[in-house]
Amino acid sequence: MPKSTPTTIRPDVHIGADFWLESMKMAVRLAVRGHGNVEPNPMVGCVIVDAKRNLVGWGYHRKIGGAHAEVEALKRAGTKARGATAIVTLEPCAHVGRTPPCVDALKNAGVIRVVYGCVDPNPLAAGGAEQLRAHGIETHLLECPQTRELNAPFVKRVQTGLPWVMAKWAQTVDGCVATRAYDSKWISCERSRRMVHRQRGRVDAILTGIGTIMHDDPQLTARDVHLRRDAIRVVIDPALTMPLSAALVQTARQHKTVVATLAKSFSERSEHRRALGDLGVGCMKQHSDFRGLFAALRKEYGVSTVLVEAGGGLTGELLKENVIDEAWVFVGPKVVGDREAIHAARGLAPLAIQDSISVRLLSVRRRDQDALLHYRFEEPKSAGSIGNASVAG
Repeated sequence: MPKSTPTTIRPDVHIGADFWLESMKMAVRLAVRGHGNVEPNPMVGCVIVDAKRNLVGWGYHRKIGGAHAEVEALKRAGTKARGATAIVTLEPCAHVGRTPPCVDALKNAGVIRVVYGCVDPNPLAAGGAEQLRAHGIETHLLECPQTRELNAPFVKRVQTGLPWVMAKWAQTVDGCVATRAYDSKWISCERSRRMVHRQRGRVDAILTGIGTIMHDDPQLTARDVHLRRDAIRVVIDPALTMPLSAALVQTARQHKTVVATLAKSFSERSEHRRALGDLGVGCMKQHSDFRGLFAALRKEYGVSTVLVEAGGGLTGELLKENVIDEAWVFVGPKVVGDREAIHAARGLAPLAIQDSISVRLLSVRRRDQDALLHYRFEEPKSAGSIGNASVAG
């Protein structure tokens, strides 16, 4: 096969592909260590193996502006990188950003083969595989579910300009997130709640609705965990009724807080808006659709990841507009058994199961007596592009 043409490794037919697949999975596990430190850039992992398939180097992109995964792995490999193979979750970059091109590092290190898990969707950085082939280095595209799931947030940001949206909720075995009296403390265990705090400390924004503020008065901060990002707290409040005594308002000077309200309320409730502003709360006009709101958060506040912690009404609206990308569902060992109890989403009302929203189960984990279900939603059928994301090198 000509060196200018990449090959695609299919694990079910390619001899030896199982080794490359396991190596790629290792690179994926390395990549996720960068979550919260690298966005809006991609999470990337890389492993290097010698001719005898011994692991000689590994690395991952740790933070924006820092060494890329390939450079980290090559540094660990040292002279053992010559004649070796690099397995990387994303096509090596070919442009000068905050750091030099990774293709140059791979060429200079003497790597003879690069197996990558996804073509770089960013036109500013793409073309690395072609440059490697032009230098006589073999390139192979190894597509697998793990790299597709890893790279999905980055691909979405580049192709649509929108942030990646994650929803989380804790529910009982029979699907309730609170009793009819809105009591929900606690459905999930302490270990599960600690995981939520870790995630809060790794996203750019936490989104909730005014109903949750009125019923629970949450802080929505990451507590007792290592903080990688201090998330903006965003409240959907159409009528601008945010209480000045709310915990989010009282801590707005310590943690950035924004209220999204309808244009009419923004104008008519100007005195309340000024009172919120005096306490450090920003106000923005709510767009007619959530896609526009997320685009505004991306443009005005640099938001690349959003964690939704909302009641059933807002979650249902987000699901109807197909803007939630994934969900983390904590199932606690409790049964409520009340038809008037509160559920995770409402307002959809399909008459047939085939009209309900489909999700893909990625994983099931046990956390003490809780079950953690991780889902991905199907991609929107007509997402539309809001404009290319500004992705750093």
